[in-house]
Parts: sequence; structure tokens; C-alpha cells
Amino acid sequence: MELRDRHAVVTGGTGGIGQALVRRFAEEGARVVVADRERDSAQRIAEEVGGLGVAFDAGTEQGVRALIDEATAWGGPVDVFFSNAGVPGPMGGPDAPDDGWDECWRVNVMQHVWASRVLVPQMVQRGDGYLLNTASAAGLLTQVSAAPYSVTKAGAVSYAEWLSVIYGDAGIKVSCLCPQAVQTPMLDEAMEEPAGAAALRAGGIMDPADVAEVVVQAMREERFLILPHDQVADFMALKASRPDRWLAGMRKIVREAKEAAS
Repeated sequence: MELRDRHAVVTGGTGGIGQALVRRFAEEGARVVVADRERDSAQRIAEEVGGLGVAFDAGTEQGVRALIDEATAWGGPVDVFFSNAGVPGPMGGPDAPDDGWDECWRVNVMQHVWASRVLVPQMVQRGDGYLLNTASAAGLLTQVSAAPYSVTKAGAVSYAEWLSVIYGDAGIKVSCLCPQAVQTPMLDEAMEEPAGAAALRAGGIMDPADVAEVVVQAMREERFLILPHDQVADFMALKASRPDRWLAGMRKIVREAKEAAS
């Protein structure tokens, strides 16, 4: 898909990857809606690109529906919906609090479900549309320091796969962005935990603008998995073909990081 004259919505559009996507989409000639928690920040970025800024709650169905209604009233039917908003959630696994698990589930998974609930019937009727979400390499390879993040990002990947299987023949394009380490505030939080930081550093840290460039090219090719870090595909292949070896390697990363921090 080419973005010129398309109507695109980007959630989590004021920082990191989201802001870079907004700017890059606008450069391509799209009409862009910038959605984020704070209306002032969203409007500031939107004004810079001639778009619309919207206050948005990614954790409720009402918030997602209200965003789509406001975007449609401003720019017509939504051609591209990029569910980029996400939360890191709490560290840990079974010890992580239930409210942290719940927030991760609602924002990192259900946001995509709620958006598709509204948009899929419209896109099927037109025979055209693009649904994208920002998951994470953690959804493919595991984030060793944060089970809620890893599990829900895996859910986001799985749901995107389902959408592609069921609606790909109806004209709906689906992509899933799975970066590893990108220079964002969320990364800064993740780097505070030694084991997680060691795994993230292994693949290098990308600039959000470089990720946005990869996204635009992937959309032209209508690729499902968007992997800005090339090595993620290699890790996926190892995980699929030799899962025990891959798990042993991950345990080694965790063990060595803990030993270095002690």
C-alpha cells in the first residue's frame, strides 16, 4: 500500500516509534490522526504535520470506538489503523500484580481486538484497508524480565496472524511490527533490569526514525512481519528448529546477567 492520500490513525503517536510513524506517514502524503493519552501533546504533533490530535484511552473499548468515530468525522473512512500504543507492565511473572497483568492485556491485546471490531466490517465492505499493530520481538522471542509484557505481545502477534488468515482474501492487509531494542522511554525502563538489558543490547538499539522507514517500506510490500532488527528472524528460526537449544541460550543470558550484577 502507498500512503499518499490515505487516512491513517496512529495510536501512541506522540513519542518514540509512534511519533516517528506520524511524521513519516505525513511525509508520504497521508492524512494522519495522532492519538495519545494527553490531548495537548497529540495536538502539538498533529499541528506540525497538518493532522488531528485526539485524546485516547487504549485500555477501554469505549476509548477505541470514540477515537475511530472522531477520526472518521475528521478525515473520512480510516484506511490505515496503526495500534502502536502499548504498556511495559510490571516486572516479574507469577509475582506480578493482577492489575498490571490486566492493563497489559487490555492495552497490548484488546486494543487491537476493539479496533478490528469496528474497522473490519467497514474495510470488508470497501474491499480495502490496512490493520497494523506494534507488538515486539518479545512477542516472538520472550522478554526475560517481564512475563506480562512478553505474554501479551505474543497474543498481539497471534491475533494479527488470525486477522490475516481470515480477512486477507477480503482485501484487508495486516502487519505486525516486532522491533527489538528501540531508543524510547519504554526501553529506558526495561534496561533497568540486568537480565532484560543484556538480551536487548545483544541486538543493538535502533532510532525510532529508522524503524518508521522500515515500516513504510514493509507496507509497500504488504509484509506481515516487520522486523527492523534482522537478527530477530535468525533467532526465530533457531527457536523453531531447536527450541531446547534456544531456551538454554536464554537461560545462559539470564544467569550471566545475574552473576554480573551480584
